[in-house]
Amino acid sequence: MTDHIAFSPDRHALLLLDQRFLPDREESFVCRNTADTIYALQTMVVRGAPAIGVTAAYGCYLAAREAGAAGNGWKKKLSELLIELENARPTAVNLHWGVERMRQKWQALGDISLPALLSEWLGLAETMQAEDIEINKAMGKNGSVLIDDGDTVMTHCNAGALATAGYGTALGVIRAAFEQGKRIKVIANETRPFLQGARLTAYELAKEGIPVTVACDNAVGHLMKKGMVQKVVVGADRIAANGDAANKIGTYTVALAAKAHGVPFYVAAPASTFDLTLASGELIPIENRTPREVTHVGEHRITPEGVPVYNFAFDVTPAELIAGIITEKGVLTAPYTDAIRAAIGGK
Repeated sequence: MTDHIAFSPDRHALLLLDQRFLPDREESFVCRNTADTIYALQTMVVRGAPAIGVTAAYGCYLAAREAGAAGNGWKKKLSELLIELENARPTAVNLHWGVERMRQKWQALGDISLPALLSEWLGLAETMQAEDIEINKAMGKNGSVLIDDGDTVMTHCNAGALATAGYGTALGVIRAAFEQGKRIKVIANETRPFLQGARLTAYELAKEGIPVTVACDNAVGHLMKKGMVQKVVVGADRIAANGDAANKIGTYTVALAAKAHGVPFYVAAPASTFDLTLASGELIPIENRTPREVTHVGEHRITPEGVPVYNFAFDVTPAELIAGIITEKGVLTAPYTDAIRAAIGGK
């Protein structure tokens, strides 16, 4: 699955498979400017750290086209639009990474015309999309050795093709193991309140013929206690320099249950998801989303009027609960600060 992020040169538009409507219907959301791209990111038309990064790259191109209306002031306008874009969501570091890579390209090109910049940026966005798919495949191959024939693998949220440019991070590991002929099954935690596991992970795996069962989030401990889970593999939206990993809310709970029951807990993420400017996960900003995602199912209210809710979108799993971090550069193990420095870089 690689066509869920598609740029149309004829329409000068980015076409995104609208993940809000899956699995009921497949419908495209069209981004023609910065506001469209920010809306798509904030409402989770597109989500998942690598997919956010690729979308941001194309969003920069759309912002440059939009800035052209400012005439000779296009550079100033474009700089302002890039800041708006990279601040659309706080937790996934790939958003900043995608915008910053485009910004650095602009700076390297010097005093370039807008038409020339548009051409360069479109080419770079397409390169970043292709690179992400290859990175995910390498990650999948590296992580597949951790999955044994006959394993049942639990995953939380959606870290598949839909969360990337294609193939997936956590689901990429599962896909690679399945493609090698290993007889594996998957438990997809429903992942409340947005239900990415029930709606998106189950959708992806069912389409690929990989056996998948959806489980309530609060069944995690029970399933592990009964010996029904051999491995856990999840994605990440940001990983600090010490290996602490932010992922969809509930991941920390899964990691605690895995530790208690001796189930290896792995995180799969590309190098672009590491934020080496942050010493630990305590410094990762956590997005607090609209209460409506909790108070309503569709148009139906399920909580009393006036009762407040918590809707933190992410939590942080401490490095000591992680058995390994699967990357395109290999599987990193503790001590993570040293392993990350050696594989990813940093001081």
